[in-house]
Amino acid sequence: MSTPVSTKEASKLLNVSGQYVRTLCRDGQLQATKIGRSWIIDKQSVQEYGLKTSHVVAEDHPAYTRNLTTGKKPIALSFFSGAMGLDLGLEKAGFDIRLACENDKFCRQTIELNRPDIALLGDINNYSASDVLTNAGVSGNDVDLIVGGPPCQAFSTAGKRNGLNDERGNVFLKYLDIALEIKPKYIVIENVRGLLSCPMQHRPHDQRGSDFPDLSLDELRGGALNFILDRLRSSNYSYSFNLYNSANFGTPQTRERVVIICSRDGVKPPYLVPTHSENGEFDLPKWSTFKKAVKNIKECHHLSFPEKRLQYYRLLKSGQNWRNLPVDLQKEALGKSFYAGGGKTGFLRRLGWDKPSPTLVTHPAMPATDLSHPEENRPLSIEEYKRIQEFPDSWKLAGPLIQQYKQVGNAVPLGLGFALGKLIYSLINSEAIPSYPNFKYSRYKNTSVDTWESEFNKLVDKQLSTTSQGEFRFG
Repeated sequence: MSTPVSTKEASKLLNVSGQYVRTLCRDGQLQATKIGRSWIIDKQSVQEYGLKTSHVVAEDHPAYTRNLTTGKKPIALSFFSGAMGLDLGLEKAGFDIRLACENDKFCRQTIELNRPDIALLGDINNYSASDVLTNAGVSGNDVDLIVGGPPCQAFSTAGKRNGLNDERGNVFLKYLDIALEIKPKYIVIENVRGLLSCPMQHRPHDQRGSDFPDLSLDELRGGALNFILDRLRSSNYSYSFNLYNSANFGTPQTRERVVIICSRDGVKPPYLVPTHSENGEFDLPKWSTFKKAVKNIKECHHLSFPEKRLQYYRLLKSGQNWRNLPVDLQKEALGKSFYAGGGKTGFLRRLGWDKPSPTLVTHPAMPATDLSHPEENRPLSIEEYKRIQEFPDSWKLAGPLIQQYKQVGNAVPLGLGFALGKLIYSLINSEAIPSYPNFKYSRYKNTSVDTWESEFNKLVDKQLSTTSQGEFRFG
C-alpha cells in the first residue's frame, strides 16, 4: 500500500461524501483496510479511481522524470495523443515519450492513469514551442521526433470537407508551427485518407460548372495537402508519405491511415517496412485475424443492440451482413436506407472469425456502423476493441463505456505505431532498412508521395490551361 489516507481525506480528494467513500471501500473499488470502525485507504487507489470516473481532474503538469533517460533513448513528443496507441508503438520501438498534448477530458484521464510521469498539456493553441520544451524538460536539440494526428474530421470524406479552413484544421497548422520551430530530426503527421483529396477551400458542388468561375488551385482536390507539403519544403524538411493499411503491420484490422514522415536532413525517408501481407506475398506472414486477436479474453463489457436489430442478427452468420438476408427483410431492416446510394457496408455487419476486423468506429452499435461479434448477438466488447487496436489488456481506460469505445476507436493501432517507430529509430542510428518494391500498402491508387504528386500536378496543369484567372499559389 502506498501512502494511506483516511475516509475524510479520500472524500476530499474525490469530492464525494464520506459515506460514498466507505461504500467504495466495502465494494472493493478502493484498496482499503478496516481497523475498528475506520478505513485506512491507499491513496494511489483513490487517485486511480478518481481518474477513471473523472472525480479527479487530470491537470496540466510538467514531466516528473526529467533527464532520467536522456542519452539512452531517442526522445519523442506527442500531440493529439488520444489514448496513446501511437505512443505505445513508439515506446515499443525504443522511444522515450516525454510529453503528451491532448485536450479531450477522458483521454487526458487515461494518459494520467497510465503515464503519470510524462508531461501533460491540453489545448495546443495555448502553448508555444518554448512552453512545450520547458514542460517536457528538454531542449530543442534533445528532441528526435515529434508526432501528431490532428483531428481528422476536417479532412473526412464525409461532411463539409472544410480542410484547413475548419477550426480543427487550424490546430493542424498550430501543430506544424510548433514542430517546425522546435526542429526535431523527424516530424510525423498521421491522418485519414481524406487528407489526400481535401481541398484547401471547399466549393459546394451546386456552385460549380459553366455558370460559375473556374476553381482556383486552393479548391482543387488535394489542395490542403499541397499547402502542408509546401510548408515543409519551405522549412527545408524532406518528406515521404503513403496510405498504410494497418493489417500490413500485424494489426488484426484493415484500418488505413495517411502517414507523412518528414526529415530535417533533407533526405527523403523510405516507406514503412511491412511485416505482413494479405495473402503471404513477399514471403511475409498473412494478415492477422479477429479470432487470433480475441483469444482468451476473460472479461466482456459491451453495449447492446436494440431488439429491432437483434431480430435480423439472429439470422446472420459469421462474416455476413444485411445483403445475406432475403430481399424483403433487407428492405424491412434498412428502411429508406435500402434505396440510398453507397455500399452500406456498415449495416447489420457480423465480423468474420478468420479475417481482420474492419476499421473500428467510435460507437459499435450505431445503425450504419455496426460491429457485431461473429456469433454472439452483441456489439464488440471494449476488451475486443483493445485487442484489435493492440492495446495491452492492462491498459486502463477512463470514463464511461461509451467514452472508452471512442478513445480506442480513434486510436492509432500499436502495430502501425511500432512500424513507424522502428523505421525512424533505424534512420537515427543509420541502420539498414529492408525495401519491398511494389508492395501494395493500400487498396487505393495514387496514395504514395510520388503517385499523388504526379496526379496533383496533372490537375494543376489542366486548371492552368483552362482558367482565365491570373495568379495561383502552388508549391
